[in-house]
Amino acid sequence: MFFRHSARLEAVRLGLTGWVRNCQNGDVSAAAEGERDRVNEFVAWCRVGPPYARVSGVEVRESAATGEFSGFQVEH
Repeated sequence: MFFRHSARLEAVRLGLTGWVRNCQNGDVSAAAEGERDRVNEFVAWCRVGPPYARVSGVEVRESAATGEFSGFQVEH
């Protein structure tokens, strides 16, 4: 939960919308929309994560923004 909560705080700080959640295999998945530079900053943050996080890799898939998000949420 610490990674997801920290990711949400970072996304909100950057003015992004979207979500972050745990996957059944232990990975963390996220969708983020906003200004391209801000999304890139978020991806860079995800590559490191919060203190004490172990990030073994980040896979990025780009797609067109949907505008469906009103904020940035931690999904369960």
